[in-house]
Amino acid sequence: MKKLVLAFVMASASLSLVSAPMLRAQDTITIKDPAEYNTYQNAFTQKDPHAKAAALESFLTAYPQSVVKSAVLDSLIDTYQGLGDADKTLGAASRLLQVDAINMKAIFWSVLIKKSQCGKTVNQKTGLSTDPQTCDDAAALAQKGLLAPKPAATSPDDWKKLTAGTYPAFHSAIALDDIVSKKDTKAGISEYRTELMLYSPEQTQSGPGLQDTLQLAGCYTKPDAKDLVQAVWFYARAWNYAAPQIKPAVEKAIEYYYIQYHGKLDGLDDIKAQAAATVFPPGAFVISAKATPAELAHKAIVETPDLSKMALVDTEFILANGAKEDTDKLWAVLKDQVTPVPGIVIEATASVIKVAVTKDAKDAKIADFIVNLKKPLTEKEIPAVGFEYKIPPATALVGTYDSFTQVPATDTVSASVQIVLRDGEIQLEKKKPVPAHKPAAGHHTAN
Repeated sequence: MKKLVLAFVMASASLSLVSAPMLRAQDTITIKDPAEYNTYQNAFTQKDPHAKAAALESFLTAYPQSVVKSAVLDSLIDTYQGLGDADKTLGAASRLLQVDAINMKAIFWSVLIKKSQCGKTVNQKTGLSTDPQTCDDAAALAQKGLLAPKPAATSPDDWKKLTAGTYPAFHSAIALDDIVSKKDTKAGISEYRTELMLYSPEQTQSGPGLQDTLQLAGCYTKPDAKDLVQAVWFYARAWNYAAPQIKPAVEKAIEYYYIQYHGKLDGLDDIKAQAAATVFPPGAFVISAKATPAELAHKAIVETPDLSKMALVDTEFILANGAKEDTDKLWAVLKDQVTPVPGIVIEATASVIKVAVTKDAKDAKIADFIVNLKKPLTEKEIPAVGFEYKIPPATALVGTYDSFTQVPATDTVSASVQIVLRDGEIQLEKKKPVPAHKPAAGHHTAN
């Protein structure tokens, strides 16, 4: 579900999906210079937004130290935001922060835009930002907004409305930074949960509230913060209100993790119904766990007539979780056999290709298969990180089973296995030849 979650990272970063709180300059200041006043009035009375933006910029150029500089920059933010120009909106907000370091409007738009920029830098293969500084900047500004004091001229009721509209966005930006820049999923979970608590239940049924519900669900599937009971709940919550084009992918995620934890789909419909009614699971919410991994591995060994035809993911599950008797029995069948390795390249050199095959390995970005190649690749032949091998006749990576090593489970990571293959080679996809054109019956070429 990584692509699904990353798609929502991008969507939640989009400014078009954010309903900004009303943030207006309220100060009344008198301009004493008549020429300056006339220039100011001319700028503010422009009807065309492009003309207004140009007039406001001209005013700031002519009067850089004007007593109404903050009000002009405030209006520039509105004007550029109305024009959909994120870069110029950010520029105006940054200039306003130089004049008024805790201006909530400037902080708010800076956070939203920088969060959007951060989202666009997330690598869909690694789940990490290629520009962590931008993500850090958004989070730092968000923290600044959360700590900003109430202006003396703002009433408590207005401040309450203002923070209700801005604080959730601030926590969302900090959460995104925690996950894609600082690699701290648990901290991201805390921020997302705080954000959702600040929304009304209705606000989590669409827009950023719904998007970050799905983000939170995905966080609970990560190796460093895995809690599949929580993941199932928040996926179910998001499923109830997801748009039609997203709903099938969300449902696939719910079912995958529910089966992984519970073993089968019974009871899932009831969880979906509960999640539709409330954002967070009740304190007594539990999902009964399935049999232990070792028990499931033994069951698969006993119930599979031909172990050589077992699916690759099932093979890996047994080798990772089975008792020695079961893994020995399976390995006796697999050893020295050739197998394709469909998965995503994690690391590659001229002589070794490391691949993530199972979903857990892909989510954790670790290689569960190491393929030692029969002959070295040329520099051009070395696959890029993120390239995905398929099953033949598509471009495939194949090798011969050589050895395996179990990696025991810890408090935060499930048991896994690293399988080593020898004599690896890449089988390129064979293109079907284009049939030669044959003249239609009765057609004769000219002499």
